[in-house]
Amino acid sequence: MKLQQLRYIVEVERRGLNVSEAAEALYTSQPGISKQIRLLEDELGVSIFERGGKRLTAITEPGRAILEMARRMLREAENIRRVGEEHAGGESGSLVIATTHTQARYALPAVVKKFVERHPQVRLSLHQGHPAQIAEWALQGEADIAIATEALDQYPQLVMLPCYQWVHCVIAPDGHPILDEKSLSLAVLARWPLITYDPAFAGRSRINRAFELAQVEPNVVLTAIDADVIKTYVSLGLGLGIIARMAYDPQRDSGLQALSAEHLFGSNTTRIGLRRGTHVRRCAYDFIELFAPQLTRRAVDMALAGARPDEEYQL
Repeated sequence: MKLQQLRYIVEVERRGLNVSEAAEALYTSQPGISKQIRLLEDELGVSIFERGGKRLTAITEPGRAILEMARRMLREAENIRRVGEEHAGGESGSLVIATTHTQARYALPAVVKKFVERHPQVRLSLHQGHPAQIAEWALQGEADIAIATEALDQYPQLVMLPCYQWVHCVIAPDGHPILDEKSLSLAVLARWPLITYDPAFAGRSRINRAFELAQVEPNVVLTAIDADVIKTYVSLGLGLGIIARMAYDPQRDSGLQALSAEHLFGSNTTRIGLRRGTHVRRCAYDFIELFAPQLTRRAVDMALAGARPDEEYQL
């Protein structure tokens, strides 16, 4: 039994039993993967996959148990590699952060600056995507840390660490009539075209839920994943924007005014996700604490051990 064989069967499962896609992802050949899977099955004396002709059609009952153990073994092999790299290379290697545009643009710059100054030998990479994509990157080991507001809590394989809370605001061009409203309400907002985040991003689910509970139908004319894009189209007069409050800067966003919307949409919690069973390197602990000071190494270790860090402190 070889680790490479375990990688092959896990990747084949991940690719929906498509051996060609698995071979492409692993930079090898389809016949090579098929041969190694057969060799592994012969060694174990059981079939991992059911076949229809030359195609894999299903996972057998023993195959499901083998795949679960294979995933654990690969995680531990990766942890061993990480420990070796950390102690042999000191403060070197790479750290991959998977996050959304909003976090990368508005929440992380100061953190990244401090981290790079503190760890000049560590190659820091920011991978931007939508929340589900970010979670998958963390689960597959393609990212060390996942940071997002939406979706991460839908993945039980990730340990969730609450970082900070933030709220939305409504932005309007200078002189817009809504700026004269004494009390901003959902009904008032619904009178105007609205520009806000794509449904998968930046607390959009909370925005939708607020309108649904109030039984008010919003007139959303445009969505984007980027607050800067939303502000651009608000400046053009296409509608009012609903964005994260952290994305509005009175000096930088001249010509736009912001109205508080916390009373309409409540607060959102940005979380860090770590894959269960992963080895957290010293530089990763440091990055997490720079981003959320309450997430000390002890708090992170407690969460990884099964405790809930949000029971230890209040956000």
